[in-house]
Amino acid sequence: MMNAAQLARTDINLLVLFDVVFKERHLGRAAQRIGLTTSAVSHGLNRLRRLLHDPLFLRTSRGVVPTERASDLADSISDILAKIGSVMGSAKPFDATQSRRRFTIGAPDALSAIFLPSLLERVRAKAPHVDLSVREAFPMPTAFTIERAWESIRQQLEARTVDVAVIPAARATPRFERKRLYGTSFVVAARRGHPFLRKPTLDRFCGYEHVVVSQIGDSRGFIDILLEKQKRKRRVVLTVPTFLLALLMVAGSDLLAAVPRNLIDVHGDRLGLAFTDLPMATGDLDPAYVVASRAALLDAGVAWLFSTFEPEP
Repeated sequence: MMNAAQLARTDINLLVLFDVVFKERHLGRAAQRIGLTTSAVSHGLNRLRRLLHDPLFLRTSRGVVPTERASDLADSISDILAKIGSVMGSAKPFDATQSRRRFTIGAPDALSAIFLPSLLERVRAKAPHVDLSVREAFPMPTAFTIERAWESIRQQLEARTVDVAVIPAARATPRFERKRLYGTSFVVAARRGHPFLRKPTLDRFCGYEHVVVSQIGDSRGFIDILLEKQKRKRRVVLTVPTFLLALLMVAGSDLLAAVPRNLIDVHGDRLGLAFTDLPMATGDLDPAYVVASRAALLDAGVAWLFSTFEPEP
């Protein structure tokens, strides 16, 4: 059995030469068929003889005849060449209109609920047979910076378990390409006609009950940290793992929820929701970027998907 180093030094063209000579039984005709000189074919056969430790073909007045060893090898070599031809023939350039690939996108639900409707519409228009999978991405709750919080999704990008990701990636890194999709601000979501919307003061905000989004069930979010700085607090009566579930709970109750403004723009009308500004300053929030590893972008399909993301209004 040859090892990898030995295989790497083996010229696959010698197998092609063997196959043609075996079928033609004549060095001159074999040379014409593969575009070589007769001496080049003869030289190649000599190399193959040394590799396989057999004369392979014996000269006669009418051409050559295979040895018993060559006859035994012929079917295997023909099968190998057919499989190589099948593999190389399937390596066609990526064509979005014909491709049936499935791409995987990593993103937290607050972002995927914003970009996914418009992205799916563009993909269906340009690539009707392409399918998408969205994998929930979670920030590391113990991370001290936004970049560290999303380190796990970067590892998934490099491992190619996800093709692209949409995350709040504030800093560019050498191994990744990124494209800004949108910025956002948090607003207070409530059902249409909610009394808070008529007079959205800080006192009244703290007086109502709230739903908070947390994957680990923590009822203390960044809004509570801001309130504590003003010596205020609110009552969080419910925590849910996704923003869309929070919107559903708000739509059917008097609960309030602090959610990204873009999320209300996309889903507010059909859920019967309205919004107003938060009654406190939150500072700048990290914008959302689509991110892919530079290595993955060498794949024409991933590069196409990356280009399909467009900045949201």
